[in-house]
Amino acid sequence: MARFFHIAARPVAVALAFTFVAGIAHGEDQDVIDYRQRIMKTLNEQAEIIGMILSKVIPTDNTAAHIETMAITASTALKAFEPKVPGGEAKPEVWSKWPDFSKRMTEFATKTANAAKAAKQSGPQAGLLIMTDTDLCKGCHDTYRQEETKKR
Repeated sequence: MARFFHIAARPVAVALAFTFVAGIAHGEDQDVIDYRQRIMKTLNEQAEIIGMILSKVIPTDNTAAHIETMAITASTALKAFEPKVPGGEAKPEVWSKWPDFSKRMTEFATKTANAAKAAKQSGPQAGLLIMTDTDLCKGCHDTYRQEETKKR
């Protein structure tokens, strides 16, 4: 009888182990998605602040700091997408068209870094000019971002 339980318990133990490992992998995937979304949220919030500065809703005092924050965050964004973990607002095209996506993200990081440098060296308006001279977000969002459906 004990041998029967030993033999019967083995497949159950294996199934439980696979379920546990799959649960860990799913949890790790969600962590990757959450990290990526936080990076992109920071970029979005800084873009909104820069828009407020351009609209003269808020003063230009901290413009260089906001552009620099955007540049630093942009420099980390591509790395957040390197794990091929679909989900969040990222369309599958992020990974199926990786060369184009990574090129765009690299250009974005370079442009924001140039804007931060200009803002520090020549003043806020120089940085803002670079930020408004290019389509920093829309082109990429149109291709690679989907609006996440809101949970009710």
